[in-house]
Amino acid sequence: MQKNTIIIVEDDEITALNLKLSLEKHGYDIIAMYNNAKEAKEKIDAYKPDVIIIDISLQESNDGIELAKTIRQNYPIAFIYLTSYSDDNIIAEAAKTEPYGYIVKPFDPSSLHATIQMAIFKFEMENKRGEEFGSNKIDQKTIDKLLYAKRKSDKPIVTFCNGYHMNISQDEVYYNNEKINLTKKERAIIRLLIAKLGHTISFKQAVDYVWKESGATENSIRTLVWRLRSKLPTDIIKNASGVGYFIEEHSI
Repeated sequence: MQKNTIIIVEDDEITALNLKLSLEKHGYDIIAMYNNAKEAKEKIDAYKPDVIIIDISLQESNDGIELAKTIRQNYPIAFIYLTSYSDDNIIAEAAKTEPYGYIVKPFDPSSLHATIQMAIFKFEMENKRGEEFGSNKIDQKTIDKLLYAKRKSDKPIVTFCNGYHMNISQDEVYYNNEKINLTKKERAIIRLLIAKLGHTISFKQAVDYVWKESGATENSIRTLVWRLRSKLPTDIIKNASGVGYFIEEHSI
């Protein structure tokens, strides 16, 4: 059976060594350890690990969170934070990167294996969700039919998550019955996500549906989603690492 590979990014040498030894006892292959984000970032392509464990505050800065952002945006790799912080602001900033788990220092060796396995499972499920819909046809007619089928009554209203609804005839989104002012492209991407509620929309599907013309890229979609998230009252749009985005069918 092939071992899962892990990179550890931790600036405390003793913590890094103890983590390495504990993980090796559970059969993991620790392929590299770094004490700074810059060096780790330069080696990701060379090693392509299954999991990267990142100290949330490398060298008493936000380098760990910045490294996680880079991984989330550019690499299909699960990452886990290693943290001793209870500061709500730091935790809130880290949570925005949507890590696959947390290990709290001083860590409990007996819980490490479960944390790693849950991270790998979550990552694999995200990718599976993306593969299931990566080749599905996305066009205006298909999306309109999907939205129409999601109505709860004969009214043109589709409810989703907790407190949200879309008036599909007006192409407007509401939260607690208050309209959210969105641009044309922001309305298009959320319309697509609602139509495919519970399933991942790939970057290519999003580009083809929202832009239709050539010139848009994955970064165009990332920027659009970033703007849309900033306008939504709650965090309902989830990342499928390296694949695209989705809204959970039963978000609360």
